[in-house]
Amino acid sequence: MKKTIIIAVIMLLVASTVSLDARTKKSSKAKSASTTQVIYTGDIANKVIGYNSTTPLNITVKNGVIESIEVLPNQETPSYLKRAKDKVLPQYIGKTVAEAKKLNADIATGATYTSEALIKNIQEGLKQAKSTSTKKKATSKKKTSKKRR
Repeated sequence: MKKTIIIAVIMLLVASTVSLDARTKKSSKAKSASTTQVIYTGDIANKVIGYNSTTPLNITVKNGVIESIEVLPNQETPSYLKRAKDKVLPQYIGKTVAEAKKLNADIATGATYTSEALIKNIQEGLKQAKSTSTKKKATSKKKTSKKRR
């Protein structure tokens, strides 16, 4: 009787370990499939000037979609920078990199130089974004016309 109980307990432990291992593998595959990239524009857009100075950004791209854009310390006037950030940045959040590259973003009235600097920084940063597209290139087939007789 004790032997049967011990064997049953061991079998339950083995079964739960196998189940846990399978769940862990699924979880790690899901994590490895998701890619997050943070693009710092301070170096790549160092010649992009707002009204007073450069406006470096950190652009976070997750699975090919812009998740957030953080404006880093700069010399822009805070009230104008806020106006520009509030108008420009939401236009990019949630867009794919491809969509954002094509976007003709609106600028904030009264904060034109700062808005334009933010947009240029974003565009320069997105040039550095890694492509996460898994679509295969379409193969082109030559059309052959059959002559009818």
